[in-house]
Amino acid sequence: MQINWYPGHMAKAKRLLQEQVARVDAVIELCDARLPYSSRNPVLGQMLRNKARVLLLNKSDLADQVMTRQWLQYFQSRGIQCAAISADKNAREVLKAIERLTRDKVERSAARGMRRTVRVMVIGVPNVGKSTLINRLHGGSIAKVGDRPGVTRANQWVRVGEYLELLDTPGMLWPRLDDPVAAKHLAYISAIRDEVVDTFALSINLLEELMEIAPDMLEKRFHVTDRTLRGQALLEAVCRGRGFLMRGGEVDLERGCAVVLDEFRDGRLGHITLEAPPQQKQEEEPHAE
Repeated sequence: MQINWYPGHMAKAKRLLQEQVARVDAVIELCDARLPYSSRNPVLGQMLRNKARVLLLNKSDLADQVMTRQWLQYFQSRGIQCAAISADKNAREVLKAIERLTRDKVERSAARGMRRTVRVMVIGVPNVGKSTLINRLHGGSIAKVGDRPGVTRANQWVRVGEYLELLDTPGMLWPRLDDPVAAKHLAYISAIRDEVVDTFALSINLLEELMEIAPDMLEKRFHVTDRTLRGQALLEAVCRGRGFLMRGGEVDLERGCAVVLDEFRDGRLGHITLEAPPQQKQEEEPHAE
């Protein structure tokens, strides 16, 4: 399934990001803990190479905990500061991370008799929870939040306390989604709008991946007991298992597609991580720093 998507507001987001980089003291990068490879934008790493930053594996409450620990170990082995969070729960840990990132600058300003206002940019691909995190840190709904990409269309400064400001940035994909696996995974979490992908093929792809890594979950959630099923036959079995039938006993494939995608995105299918870190240290990181 080929996915190509780089709308105009993504190009604008990149320009805005480049303009703001020099004005911030540190960067918080969010990715989705269920796909730490696909949900990292390599362009961001290149643009922010010289900035103090931390990588947060968000939505860790939806991911496999063992796999999350493996990813944290992997990133740490490459010298990347990182932590696993749930944006709506771990505000204190994120504030501590910001303090660590900016301590040197704050102390240098204090030595000159000044109280520095710390400015931090929050970045990541669409739908990884940037605005949710900012709202949590702010203590109220100030950044726009949505379950579809493109909700945040412009940079927005948010004050968090007297001496901390956060910059909410639009989610930015990379210009060429030339990795078909990464593109599919981004579509699974709605980082790419459903309107521009084949959701029928997408839901089947997702079911086939889940059959490989979590067949017990498919049996429990959708009552699919035949683990050899693939393609449309697998989707039809899901529909029958959940009773998605129309007149005459015909399966409701459209409803089945919607439910499969929605329940994965909401975490109702269980703690699932679709991507494993490279096993060998000599392997290149998926998106090089």
